[in-house]
Amino acid sequence: MQKRFAVLLVIFALSHATVLKASDQEVQPSQSADISGHWVFSAVVLGEPVWGRLIFKVDGEKLTGTGTGLSLFGTLQEGKLEFRLWTQTPIATFKGTIENGKLSGTVTLRGQPGTWTAQRPSTRPPDAPLFHNFEPKQFHRVFSGAIDPVLKIYPGDTIHTWSVDAGGIDHESARRSMGGNPQTGPFYVEGAEPGDVLEVHLVAIDFLHPYGVAAFSPGGGVLPGDFPYAHQRLIRWPVGATSIEFRPGIRVPIAPFFGSIGVAPPTLSGRLSSTPPGWHGGNLDNKDLVAGSTLYLPVHTAGALLSIGDGHAMQGDGEVTGAALETSLRGTIEVRVRKGQPLKWPRAETPTHYITMGLDPDLNEATRLATREMVEFLVAEKKLSREDAYLLCSLAADLRVTQAVDVTKGVHCADREVAV
Repeated sequence: MQKRFAVLLVIFALSHATVLKASDQEVQPSQSADISGHWVFSAVVLGEPVWGRLIFKVDGEKLTGTGTGLSLFGTLQEGKLEFRLWTQTPIATFKGTIENGKLSGTVTLRGQPGTWTAQRPSTRPPDAPLFHNFEPKQFHRVFSGAIDPVLKIYPGDTIHTWSVDAGGIDHESARRSMGGNPQTGPFYVEGAEPGDVLEVHLVAIDFLHPYGVAAFSPGGGVLPGDFPYAHQRLIRWPVGATSIEFRPGIRVPIAPFFGSIGVAPPTLSGRLSSTPPGWHGGNLDNKDLVAGSTLYLPVHTAGALLSIGDGHAMQGDGEVTGAALETSLRGTIEVRVRKGQPLKWPRAETPTHYITMGLDPDLNEATRLATREMVEFLVAEKKLSREDAYLLCSLAADLRVTQAVDVTKGVHCADREVAV
């Protein structure tokens, strides 16, 4: 009798454990996975892709954090999440679920419906940093977060690539794009997010062919009334030459640089033309950005989406006709990310100077912006008082008109006393 009772007790215990296990499995779906931390999302709204980064903080069923630099508020219940991105009013509403470590669902962006997915940022490969030999197949003439990246890289990686000239012609004289500063890219930089700075080091810049075109359009440049017609010249030089003969007795040094280097603007800014420069960089036309220089660009969207183009063999400050000696270039660039060091405007370091930039349709305002940026740099980096920084600008900094065309005027402030 006792033996039979013991057997029944064991059977009861096993069956009870099985019931508990089944019960645990039944309630498991109600437990939400931990989504705290960083996510990279992609959405499609009105047929166009939108990229961004989400940072979740989870407190029970409460969600807070940031999304593409905006405030994030929402809820997480039983594997389902709903949250909004805000400025002073809701910008976007996301609804979705968690499945196999990924998020997906629907989004409403400024009243327009779409879909979205998100996943954790990919981990850096063990053999990084890497050298990427990138051969472009197509080119674009806008800066936008809606353009799919052609290559994903990690901070510290190097890209070796080339671009067509400003007219869309490649080194074999074939038209590859419409004119208007076609760009190579964009390149997605893992870990770059709004509030960071993209550090673009120009390791090497080389010619793809030994010639370029100098030109002006009817009514173009700073003297439109003086030249109401078009004119251009094809200028050649020997391979390896350090200067060109413009006319007999007139020689001009060759100094190749990319006229346009920029990142995507914030998602809500849409598309920006590759013609005028701005806080995203773009068509800066700064002749000082030769090999050995470093350009610092504020990041406005996840991955930064870096593009490069508009090769110049040489150019004077101002680019007064609206064109430099336009050519095709091959460049080697190393890309890094400075976390949490926001910039308002692009800055640069050359082998001899530190440069701040001002960009505005009004040349006077561009001058003020470039000077104010240099004052802020000297205060932050050299620990000067604002008064001393302003004095040093007057004593040692040179204001130069980067360009007087392209609608947006450019002025850069180069300080030789804070040389690298």
